[in-house]
Amino acid sequence: VGSYELLGETIDDAAGEAFDKSAKLMGLPYPGGPHLARLALGGDGAAFKLPRPLLHSGNLDFSFAGLKTAVLTQAKKLGAELESRKADLAASTQAAIVEVLVKKTLAALSQTALKRLVVAGGVGANALLRSQLNAACRQRGIRVHYPELEFCTDNGAMIAMAAGMRLQAGLVNLDALRSSYTFDVKPRWNLSEFQSEPALATQNA
Repeated sequence: VGSYELLGETIDDAAGEAFDKSAKLMGLPYPGGPHLARLALGGDGAAFKLPRPLLHSGNLDFSFAGLKTAVLTQAKKLGAELESRKADLAASTQAAIVEVLVKKTLAALSQTALKRLVVAGGVGANALLRSQLNAACRQRGIRVHYPELEFCTDNGAMIAMAAGMRLQAGLVNLDALRSSYTFDVKPRWNLSEFQSEPALATQNA
């Protein structure tokens, strides 16, 4: 807890956003990711040639805005035919996102020589992602861990768990919190701000 190394980050749209926004373009309800994944079960993931952003970039960063644009372009091109090809477009979109996630994850594991992987976040519930990661990691002798599906739908549970672990580790100044109970809401919080520091106060009941 409190010791992190940022290997890669999202430049624009994250994978979850790519799922949700692509699903919206196909007229699917929110949250779009699970609906797109279910629709993709009846489609062909190779039906449409969609981009794999930054797949060969040589780094571990992600970018899915271009994929979203490609999905929009393809949907417009299909026009009235979209309804009958929607499952194929969903499957092709999912295949593109998952391929990037799997390749970048394997590159990160190779770079760090780690033998355990935790897949967290909403996209961690995606069945195709789990299947491909499991197969690839099994071949490399890497153990993969996932939260229960109920905890993959909302990062709030993971945020609360992280806060509890920091509290137990003495990384939180409880006296300061109790005196003000004020804090800023940050929709995007840089991990570098959470590096370990000596405990500011002992934990008192």
